Amino acid sequence: MTVNSLTELTIAEVREAIAAGRTTATELAAMHYKRIAAEDVKINSYLALSRDRALAQAAKIDAMADRGEVLPPLAGVPVGIKDVLVMRGAPATAGSLILKDYRPPYDATSVARLEAAGAVLLGKLNCDEFAMGSSNENSAYGPVLNPRALDRVPGGSSGGSAAAVAADLAVATLGTDTGGSIRQPAAFCGVVGVLPTYGRVSRYGLIAFASSLDRVGPLTKNVKDAAIMLEVLAGKDAMDATSSDRPVGTYVADLEQPVEGLRVGVPKEYFGEGLDPEIRAAIEGVLEALKAAGCVIKTVSLPHTRYAIPTYYVIATAEASSNLSRFDGVRFGLRDAEARSLADMYRKTRDAGFGAEVKRRILLGTYALSAGYYDAYYKKAQQVRTLLTRDFLAAFGEVDVLVAPVTPTPAFKLGEKTDDPLQMYLEDIYSVAASLAGICGMSVPCGVTKDELPIGVQVMGRHFDEGTMLRVAKAVEANQKRN
Repeated sequence: MTVNSLTELTIAEVREAIAAGRTTATELAAMHYKRIAAEDVKINSYLALSRDRALAQAAKIDAMADRGEVLPPLAGVPVGIKDVLVMRGAPATAGSLILKDYRPPYDATSVARLEAAGAVLLGKLNCDEFAMGSSNENSAYGPVLNPRALDRVPGGSSGGSAAAVAADLAVATLGTDTGGSIRQPAAFCGVVGVLPTYGRVSRYGLIAFASSLDRVGPLTKNVKDAAIMLEVLAGKDAMDATSSDRPVGTYVADLEQPVEGLRVGVPKEYFGEGLDPEIRAAIEGVLEALKAAGCVIKTVSLPHTRYAIPTYYVIATAEASSNLSRFDGVRFGLRDAEARSLADMYRKTRDAGFGAEVKRRILLGTYALSAGYYDAYYKKAQQVRTLLTRDFLAAFGEVDVLVAPVTPTPAFKLGEKTDDPLQMYLEDIYSVAASLAGICGMSVPCGVTKDELPIGVQVMGRHFDEGTMLRVAKAVEANQKRN
């Protein structure tokens, strides 16, 4: 098999090909590394490769196949890991200079679960610094480019994760989503990205940005692969007190159930001024297809949506201010060698180690938490967060899923919004509300613009109802294939 044919396989196809002896896990890993060497020079999706670990895992899978053993669900599947998730012995920079020399001594739970399921871990993927960004232009190690249009951003902060899947540099990847950082890059790059319910996937080993918002999820080539990945990742973890002990769904089996009779909600607040006409038309086409498949389409209201962006940026920056205080030059990471006092070391280390966007968010968050302003900003934002959550709960009393845009525009050009932070923040306008409410959501490709830029549609489900969400996503995907 050729490099291209091997790197274009899906998760299900990889496992089947290895079991049938048409390829080996070792050959598959080698072909992915060959493609990375040839293609990633222009994309910049990988920050580090874990070749020895990957080939050792591939050899184990090949030995299992040679013995005729039943292969695990991700047997031999080449996977990339976003660099905010720690991986034993590999760099964990979080896209920042302040952690450029950090090598963690343990694996994140999500990383360990993938490897236990047979995945071959190719390496660490580029991302916005500490997952702060909507374009992947905030990485200290250079921007990631969108494989579908190299003059465009891939989205952020999981831009490297989305770009690697879109460019066939990995069969699947792990990303993280705080306010849209899986769904938005998935939409910009034309791949599938899943935001699980808060607590569905362990956050242990995730370098934290905003602890009440951060979530780990997969980016894949199709919906079935996303379901396979989610079944492996989901479940209670003793190392994460916020992880849920609810039983994990049979997500792959759920895909076979029909969508006929499901009630699909269309939040009217997501279709107002500012939505690109081509994106609107593509999502209207999705709704027509779901109606033809037997779904009931119903307009619903999420009345507090207009407060989602300010609420998110108060809560997220406040939690970032607290979480990033640990990076001070004392325990790990960068330390300024010329500091003359402890306070001087703190100042110089953080000034040299953090980029402009991280500094901006730390300043905003510290202000919101400061004496005299806590009640006016952070407490008030948490109260509005409750109202946003109640909006979703009320909507899910009427419908089974919600369908909406992921982003207001297709992928924008590199450098187009870097000088206007407010415009960059508004890129998250359709994604942050689901993050604040803790519900599940995902982006599914649903067309392209006249300029051949991918368009994604957002499907959102009730808390812990990923199965229904994935069923609807599969129906959307099936309609795209027919067209």
